Amino acid sequence: MVKFFCTLYTHIKNKVKSYLQISISSTEAQQEMLLPTMIELGCEGFEQTDSALICYLKHDLIPNNGKVFTEDIRKLIQHISSNAVIEIKLIKETNWNAEWEKTIQPIEIGKRFVVKPTWSEYNNVENRIILHIDPKMSFGTGYHETTRLSLQLLESFMKINDKVLDVGTGTGILAIAAIKLGAQSSVGIDNDDWSIENAEENIRLNDVTSQIQINKKELQEFKDESFDMITANLTLNTNIEMMKDFYRLLRNRGKIILSGLIVTDQPNMEEHLMKNSFEIIERLFENEWIAIAAQKI
Repeated sequence: MVKFFCTLYTHIKNKVKSYLQISISSTEAQQEMLLPTMIELGCEGFEQTDSALICYLKHDLIPNNGKVFTEDIRKLIQHISSNAVIEIKLIKETNWNAEWEKTIQPIEIGKRFVVKPTWSEYNNVENRIILHIDPKMSFGTGYHETTRLSLQLLESFMKINDKVLDVGTGTGILAIAAIKLGAQSSVGIDNDDWSIENAEENIRLNDVTSQIQINKKELQEFKDESFDMITANLTLNTNIEMMKDFYRLLRNRGKIILSGLIVTDQPNMEEHLMKNSFEIIERLFENEWIAIAAQKI
């Protein structure tokens, strides 16, 4: 497996001077199952190797440099890896942005997209839609399976002049992609200030500021049947909690793309979709991850 540094769902604050590095021996499949648990624990950065998942946690959250914390982690991951080797060490102040930038190169996604940061070159011989994304530690770079799967479903099911809502917008990549595909307008919402700032910057980089709104609105603040398409790259529980609002906000026969799901989430997710009057129209898989497209009926 290619080694890379990946930040999920939360950001790394510049004011943090040091981190705890938590290394958990694991296979690639185990790592995908460990990620949600470690995110809930408060870990903000992740590095995946062939033999270990390496997580980064703010040092000031854990006393005694994690000496007692090791056993707490072992209990949490017992059902995934009962014999994992867990190592914790203190990492002094690091330029995380510089480390992150080293790993990001252009990546082609689906038939039409390429995602690239501003600091890298790309020879666009296939005339792909270029999404200029500088991640700045927000989620949604194209390097995670859930983002790639969401982009492919968006490419397949979004129609010209659709009005799109992207829930948990992160870098703004899905909201931007929708406009590049011909959406009339796109709204990205997120409850994280850093993500809002990052998304707004990426919107400017892609020259789509007049067509996209980024804000911290709650779903309840939007009027019924406001959108033709909703994208939600979140988690199983969050998607389920928001399901009734998703249905309310979609127009007749409107479509939704749900990701942030591992394959074991599929039965539960699809059951809730059908209970809330959605019809499953497509499923895409990559490694341990799944994205589902459904239509309001």
